Amino acid sequence: MKKVLGLIMVLLVLSACGRGREEVDTSKLRVGIVLGTGGLGDKSFNDSAYAGLLRARDELGAEFKYVEPANVSEFDQFLDDYASAGYDLVVGVGFDMEDSLRKTAQNYPGVNFVIVDAVVEEENVTSIVFDEVEGSFIVGALAGMMTETDKLGFIGGLDISFINRFRDGFEAGAKHVNPEAEVMSLYVGGVNPFNDPAKAKEQAISLNKSGADIIYAAAGGSGRGVMDAVAEGEKLYAIGVDSNQDGDVEGKVITSMLKRVDNAIYKTIEDSINGEFKGGVTVFGLEEGGVSITDLKFTRELIGEERLQRLEGIQEGIIEGEIQP
Repeated sequence: MKKVLGLIMVLLVLSACGRGREEVDTSKLRVGIVLGTGGLGDKSFNDSAYAGLLRARDELGAEFKYVEPANVSEFDQFLDDYASAGYDLVVGVGFDMEDSLRKTAQNYPGVNFVIVDAVVEEENVTSIVFDEVEGSFIVGALAGMMTETDKLGFIGGLDISFINRFRDGFEAGAKHVNPEAEVMSLYVGGVNPFNDPAKAKEQAISLNKSGADIIYAAAGGSGRGVMDAVAEGEKLYAIGVDSNQDGDVEGKVITSMLKRVDNAIYKTIEDSINGEFKGGVTVFGLEEGGVSITDLKFTRELIGEERLQRLEGIQEGIIEGEIQP
């Protein structure tokens, strides 16, 4: 009889975990995060998300575990693992996780979910999106002021609308200050579009041979290849993306377009701890501190005060609605 009762208790506990956060007794908010396929060390999107988790752990006392999928086929299982284990908040990083997170959120209505860079319209999902066009417009304007060839390069992970938001904003910003500016685009593609630095390096070299002297990449971990090309090229500069990549090749990364995924992750965890989690879409733009450029630690003198003042005026114009990226 004791064995039977013990088995019943185990089944009840497992069943409770499967139903979600309301059945889990824990004193600290537990966060399970599925990173993008580029993994940690991409010096981009994933690293920024991880920085937000560390800050939430140190300042808010949240606990977290993370996993680095090898490919998109693993998204479903990892999201389900966290949800079924009763984590309070399950986070998916990247637009390509949209379908997997939607399905998992529907299966676990008692668990709160977060999707970064995509929109999932479920009551238990908060969708974090950034105004990439505004941020890319700013760095495009800077590139347009600094190019000596009037030819700029863009390398994207995939030729899709989301990635092309970076490209379109970059081109619009460049042409805003330099109508003669031309943006040439290439896309990594393949099996690992966001983690193929070798191919991105080849593409950066190709763009440079075609005249591009500044290259902007929105390709996750593949962007490391662009930095390698810049380090080896004599008259080639880069613009980083998502996190601060200025120090990757000091003096040759003009600036980085920061998507403050760390701030967004931290804010969502803070809201959850305070009982203020809510489904819906939250947009982080220039005015909200969701996109910005770096402090230009290594390139301020290269850029010069006149360009910096003009760039500041452009940012103010966007915030005040006078300039529409």
